Amino acid sequence: MPFLEQALDAGDVAALQLRLKGVDDAAINRAIDMLRPPTQRRDVAFILNDRPDLAFEGGCDGVHVGQGDAPYAQARKAVGPEAIVGVTCHDSRHLAMDAAEAGADYVAFGAFFPTTTKDAATTADIELLRWWAEMMTVPCVAIGGITVDNCRPLIEAGADFLAVSSGVWNHPDGPAAAVRRFNEIIAEV
Repeated sequence: MPFLEQALDAGDVAALQLRLKGVDDAAINRAIDMLRPPTQRRDVAFILNDRPDLAFEGGCDGVHVGQGDAPYAQARKAVGPEAIVGVTCHDSRHLAMDAAEAGADYVAFGAFFPTTTKDAATTADIELLRWWAEMMTVPCVAIGGITVDNCRPLIEAGADFLAVSSGVWNHPDGPAAAVRRFNEIIAEV
């Protein structure tokens, strides 16, 4: 837990997403109970991946759904009108426009770079971020293999948020150093 708290305290973090695959509901609920309180105490949104039902029950601030998960409307109904609902849109303008028109709070594009976090279904082009930033008002999140070494073009292209996993947790100087460096790069752009 100290690494999490140090990372959250190291700079501006908009949200922490809990992504657990292949575990039972009890394990997800235990993780929510452990990670949500220190996250929310810092005014950082706590988002659960894939499971709107558990997000609502666990007091999460929202849910992120992929194309193979609950559809947006079902996720929104489960978590309520005040919660955050984000939608993975891979490299598809069409999926993103549909999600935005339905009411998604953000859309996520990627993977922009090779990633070890999961098998990426698609590879997104940075031009997609430019197009979205020029055309739409719903925020977009860049996902997939993002590190302090490769994030600058994504920010310059218009990504509102960066979803980073191993880019923080596997940073050679530790998670807090990664958060500080991401914040410095964002401030420079």
